[in-house]
Amino acid sequence: MSMSEPIHRQPALFLSHGAPPLVDSERWVGQLTGLAGRLDRPSAILVVSAHWEAAPLTIGSTDPTAPLTYDFWGFPDRFYQTTYWSPGAGDLADRVASMMPDGEPIAHDHRRRLDHGAYVPLTVMYPDADIPVLQISLPTLDPERLLELGRRLAPLRDEGVLIIGSGFTTHGLPYLTDPRADATPPGWSKEFDAWAHERFAAGDVESLIDFRNRAPGMPYAHPTIEHFSPLFVALGASDDVEQRPDQVIDGFWMGLAKRSLVLN
Repeated sequence: MSMSEPIHRQPALFLSHGAPPLVDSERWVGQLTGLAGRLDRPSAILVVSAHWEAAPLTIGSTDPTAPLTYDFWGFPDRFYQTTYWSPGAGDLADRVASMMPDGEPIAHDHRRRLDHGAYVPLTVMYPDADIPVLQISLPTLDPERLLELGRRLAPLRDEGVLIIGSGFTTHGLPYLTDPRADATPPGWSKEFDAWAHERFAAGDVESLIDFRNRAPGMPYAHPTIEHFSPLFVALGASDDVEQRPDQVIDGFWMGLAKRSLVLN
């Protein structure tokens, strides 16, 4: 970032990122482009993705020449040709490490660049790839611990860093029977999404934390919970975990709920 550019306080986001073919959805691309247009330009971007679970907290590569992590299979070749040569975020990596508790181990994976949970939405939001991006792992799936991680990262927002928790509001892939992008969403997906919409609108973080027991549509909506877990990092990084966030994206893709949030 140029020294002459002002630093703008950034929100935290929870994005339903989708598989790589989601970039073929004109509606989603329009929604995400519109969201990016509402935001001040960040000084850097920090992403926690559902597709990287590693304990202890692991900081990804800051080498801008490191290749993307193509952590998917079965798609057309063009999706394996995607590139996103964003600048490395070495200063941000050091800053993140400094924000962790004394004595808590931190790992570094210098070979692991952005996975599709990070770069798929970024290719739409910031297609010029000219903003430094850093990915860190999900060190746990415990909502309370992820809220605390988000709280530790929250001061980065005042430094112009856009914090993104990237997952999916429903992710019951084993239970999908219609592979079309415009498939009718299953009942469990609609029920969970409606519940999430209501809980977000009520600022009911207690219910969100206990979603495995309280949400309808479980366990089909999340047979494994890593795609809802990044929400809690974004919530923790917000000003108030009980706020009523701006629900900027809704609807379904392949029957999965792509509800996404802006948290101030």
